[in-house]
Amino acid sequence: MAILPLNEDILPMSEDYVLKSVLTHPEAKPALMDLVSTFIHRKVTDVEIRNNELHSITTEEKNVRLDLNCVIDDGSQVDVEMQGSRLAGLDGGRKMLVNKSVYYLTDLHSSQKSKGVEYDNLVRTYQITFCMQNIFTKNEYISEAFLRTEDGTQISDQIHLTIIELGKRDDVLSKPVEEMSPIEMWSTFLRYSGDRSKRDIINKVLEKKGEIGMAGSLLASISQDDRMRAINMSRRKWQTDHDSNRLFYERELKIAKEKLDGIKEELAEKDTELAEKDAENEKLRKELAELQVKIAE
Repeated sequence: MAILPLNEDILPMSEDYVLKSVLTHPEAKPALMDLVSTFIHRKVTDVEIRNNELHSITTEEKNVRLDLNCVIDDGSQVDVEMQGSRLAGLDGGRKMLVNKSVYYLTDLHSSQKSKGVEYDNLVRTYQITFCMQNIFTKNEYISEAFLRTEDGTQISDQIHLTIIELGKRDDVLSKPVEEMSPIEMWSTFLRYSGDRSKRDIINKVLEKKGEIGMAGSLLASISQDDRMRAINMSRRKWQTDHDSNRLFYERELKIAKEKLDGIKEELAEKDTELAEKDAENEKLRKELAELQVKIAE
């Protein structure tokens, strides 16, 4: 039974490198099978991890994609990704995250060997993306997409996209752990594992569901690793610097825009003044022309 220490720092599973470090651990296979089973809605009896190496992460390598790619018992491909940082964009990052998930899903699906294989025998590909950022306006925190027609008829079951918005999980904290579904327990663990104030409910989840308890034990161990803690500090510093720089440039851009708007307003006023002067000059020209006609007469 795993119990996370109440007064010790635990690395957050909402960080991609932490998620990958835990779930690619040799002892984490039952936990990984259970997580995949939970989010693709079918029992997984075996899993083989394809990319179990963890990159040597530095601040310069922050944008390296740390996904978890595996093959399950029926040959289907499953890619698990954690998007812990906020994606910027005019639409709040929604389009960027969705398009990124679709790109990796289709790229993985088309990467399987097809030479000498009938299209009927291609394996399914699943993309499971966890994110801390709210993406969709609807209240539901899980969005699943398949190839369907407008009326909902399924065209193909070859590719599956699931996006789990962990940032919408505050409501589940008021629910007794005994009444939580496996999806709710995994989502709670993934979001709040690093939050000391939620340690009691996390420990109840670990006690209730053995596979998550196994992941919790590995997380507690990994959290004490000096290298992992150094990576966490480095990435937090990178993220803080990144956010600070972004806010600085957003503020400078706002100031520049206000100045530009002020200049445009001044130019508009000058244009109005010039237009009024042109009208006045035109009136004087007409009066002068009329006077010259009268003098000529």
